[in-house]
Amino acid sequence: MTVAKIDLVFRQVDERTRELSLKLAKRHIQPENVHVIDDVRPFTECVNQMLRIDHQCDYVVYLDADCLILEDLRPFLDQCTAVYIDSFVSDRFRGRVHCGLHITRIDLVRAMASVEVPEDDMKYVLRPESRLRNLAMKPMRMGKRFRNFDVLHDHFQYYRHIFVKYALRELRSRSGKQLKRLEMAMDDWPGNEIEANDYLIAREAIQYARRNVDKSASPAEVHAFIETLPERSKSEMGRLGIQEKSPFTEAELNEWLARNADRVHYGYSTPKPKVFGIGLSRTGTRSLTAALQMIGFDAVHYPIDEDTFTELAYGQYDLSILKNHDGLTDISAAPFFAQLDAAYPGSKFILTVRDTDTWLKSCENHWFNRPAFKNVETTEEEIHLKVRRLLRAATYGTYAFVPERFRFVYEQHVRNVKEYFKDRPDDLLVIDIVAGEGFEKLAPFLGRPTPREPFPHKGNMLSKRMAAATKMVPESPPSSQGDAIASTDGRTGTARS
Repeated sequence: MTVAKIDLVFRQVDERTRELSLKLAKRHIQPENVHVIDDVRPFTECVNQMLRIDHQCDYVVYLDADCLILEDLRPFLDQCTAVYIDSFVSDRFRGRVHCGLHITRIDLVRAMASVEVPEDDMKYVLRPESRLRNLAMKPMRMGKRFRNFDVLHDHFQYYRHIFVKYALRELRSRSGKQLKRLEMAMDDWPGNEIEANDYLIAREAIQYARRNVDKSASPAEVHAFIETLPERSKSEMGRLGIQEKSPFTEAELNEWLARNADRVHYGYSTPKPKVFGIGLSRTGTRSLTAALQMIGFDAVHYPIDEDTFTELAYGQYDLSILKNHDGLTDISAAPFFAQLDAAYPGSKFILTVRDTDTWLKSCENHWFNRPAFKNVETTEEEIHLKVRRLLRAATYGTYAFVPERFRFVYEQHVRNVKEYFKDRPDDLLVIDIVAGEGFEKLAPFLGRPTPREPFPHKGNMLSKRMAAATKMVPESPPSSQGDAIASTDGRTGTARS
């Protein structure tokens, strides 16, 4: 195995966990070089400084000092090929979220550094690192991947930092989707535990931001408010009469781990059953993939790499991609479910279903202008077309959308799957994501806690349900987030079936 050259960029603003966080990061990442961005605010300036670092490495790991890494990441880093890994961590206030730990390939780091900073751009003001990354990735035609690690985020922070973060969290949560996520998390916050002050202060910060920053505020006004948040936080702590915490120690962490020995481990190296989403395309498979990632299963949606194509084309079902992933979804798995069951004993299977008429309309729209044959310019595009032709033939027996054939295939596939698993009910979950089913079925099936966030529907599910009444379902174009989940690694573009 090639040993990757890794640089660590450690970002701290006097967090309570900063010393322990850096110690654990050095232990579990083993970086060649460590660059500390020390108390640089606001975050736009922190991002500006970190992108000026001259790296000579394969990957840069950006880590915030509010993260405590509890597992060895080096084996993963040495085999990683993705352009960017968005890491799921265990957040004290929000459950499983992807934040705080960003694994970024050096070509993307350099592309981010060359992006012209947008002017008067609210996305940049609120999430500068994410905004520059997304702008850099567009012309590269590469998607991010997600990975679950055993990392604690925001578990032991100073009160003043909680206030700053949750004032900012409110500003970032003013859209319908983000607001729903915040409200669901808040509903789950306890009010009577030993450390209830953490949640009290988070609530105070949210209300403070709502009182002091109007929803119509300009990017410049929001930026000015963010710049003054540290001072505002100190003032509010005095007003509330709350005494600040003492510095955090490794002994305190070990005590916490001992008290929480029964917690669910989501780490990269944690043994898990393989999970296969065996519903046909356009039955919510992208949503299922995102949901699996949120509850700790690193699934891949419709991989388009050469190894997977070759293995499936020649009937080899011990797939290379599953050495480093927990599962596979969409028609990469659907026509081969019996063979995958034999290759991976003890696996779990999830059949996504939906109303047949609306599914047919969705397929028609999805297949429009996605031919099985066309002139291509790159090897990656040629492999993508080979995958498309193989899986269309294996699943539908046709390269083109043929409604009668598709209806027959869908109904036969559902019958075959149910018949195959009829004596193994614990191994198969049938779920209608488009109709609104979600974590209440998925999480118990896989033995995971139900997340504090809404189920990650990809596309405009509400419009689809409303249109279903008239059997006319407008398809939204794939979102950048959905495309990112579909991507299997940094060497390939977005996946389309």
